[in-house]
Amino acid sequence: MLKMASKENTTKLNEYKGLKYLTFPYLDELGVVDHMFSTRIGGVSKGPFSECNLSYTRGDDPEAVNENFRRISEAMGHGRSLSDFVLTFQTHTTNIRVVTEDDRGKGPAKKRDYTDIDGLITDVPGIILGTFHADCPPIYFVDKKGRAIGLSHSGWKGTQGKIAKKTVQALYSNYGVEAGDLVCAIGPSICGDCYEIGSDVADEFSKAFSEKELRDYHILIPYPEGKYRLFLWNAIKLTLIQAGVKESDIIVTDLCTRCNPDIFFSHRVHGEKRGNLCAFLSLKHK
Repeated sequence: MLKMASKENTTKLNEYKGLKYLTFPYLDELGVVDHMFSTRIGGVSKGPFSECNLSYTRGDDPEAVNENFRRISEAMGHGRSLSDFVLTFQTHTTNIRVVTEDDRGKGPAKKRDYTDIDGLITDVPGIILGTFHADCPPIYFVDKKGRAIGLSHSGWKGTQGKIAKKTVQALYSNYGVEAGDLVCAIGPSICGDCYEIGSDVADEFSKAFSEKELRDYHILIPYPEGKYRLFLWNAIKLTLIQAGVKESDIIVTDLCTRCNPDIFFSHRVHGEKRGNLCAFLSLKHK
């Protein structure tokens, strides 16, 4: 039974041949993208990677990871395969890569020839963008008119560096997508009640947001013994609003990864010896 992080029911749990994954019904209603957020359930990985680990760099059997990606591609439909994915190379930057047809397959099917990429944008239908997660939020960016999409990994460093705003700007500068035409979804990740941080991280957020913003938007909450609670979802939402996205077009997940370690990998719960989840987003063919 999933433990909900909010009273809003924004995500839907789906199952395809034993593979369990989450979607945002609001994104499906737009009719221009396929998307999902993976869970641990329905893959073939063993031990601390069980069952659906999607990382090749944490010590899992690469063939098991390949099979997990095959199951993801089948669930996403349209006869796609490993050669249709393009994956980030995450190092907690705010760097965004413009994905072209030449990038198709970089990740599972062929070696990535880039590093330090935490965001991806594209206007190529059928390519499946993928970002890795185990508590850090994914952000889905969908142009209502179906011209382009974006997907970004927004941990505390990316959130403090406002990768959400930079992705919005990249979609405009590369494809002419106006912020007001975007629907954005913040995916399953650690909730603020679970995310305890120290003064070092709190100080970084005080540089990026005003005291009023931190307080009024419930982003940084003081806690005993010099600790704080950091509400990444609220910080990302505020950043998107300031970038021009309509508040009514911003969807916030109702699920915390740390609260649900049986269905999600969580860095705060499982540490380094674990698998990775992925967010996926693909533009439909017109």
